Amino acid sequence: MLYIVPTPVGNLQDITFRAIEVLKSVDLILAEDTRTSGVLLQHFDIRTPIKSHHKFNEHETSADVVERLKAGANIALISDAGTPAISDPGFFLVRAAAEAGIEIQCLPGATAFVPAIVDSGLPNNHFYFEGFLPQKKGRQTRLQHLAGLDETFIVYESPFRLVKTLEQLAAVCGEERKASVTREISKIHEETVRGTLAELISHFKQTAPKGEIVICVAGHE
Repeated sequence: MLYIVPTPVGNLQDITFRAIEVLKSVDLILAEDTRTSGVLLQHFDIRTPIKSHHKFNEHETSADVVERLKAGANIALISDAGTPAISDPGFFLVRAAAEAGIEIQCLPGATAFVPAIVDSGLPNNHFYFEGFLPQKKGRQTRLQHLAGLDETFIVYESPFRLVKTLEQLAAVCGEERKASVTREISKIHEETVRGTLAELISHFKQTAPKGEIVICVAGHE
């Protein structure tokens, strides 16, 4: 069995009882960063062997993991925070396991964009998840695509590029388009700032953001 196990995006207590049980019972845990995940595992006294599985080696290691699964091992995949394969490593392994006929269970749990869009106050009956925009090639094409959507759309960003991305969104969507920026989800300094893109740009030019960022932008009217 391959288990896909979401881990907290902020407060460690957000992990589920089932996730802890699975991580304690499997033969091996695959982690995006063993140092980061080690903090979580130590906190819950999870002593299962852990191995690195990240975006730089997942193409090479997925085949070996599948062979271990076929031989009878139970393996759990986790990322640094949130649900694996959602803007994190995991897709290649899940696809390889599925093609090999391995049983897969993805546990429900934390992912950053759900609390962000609910907290935004923007329409969420339909929404579009973009994740991280391309850094260079194809970025402008993606921005133009997002600007024309009728639904609220969601973008992940780092604090260092937030203002630049908001300015680029304002250029294609218009400065008066409503949006929100949520950061530090489920942590002590969690914050959501709502307003027009112009207002958000002004705010974060004056107040440097910290932590992981989720941007929600209203759809085209």
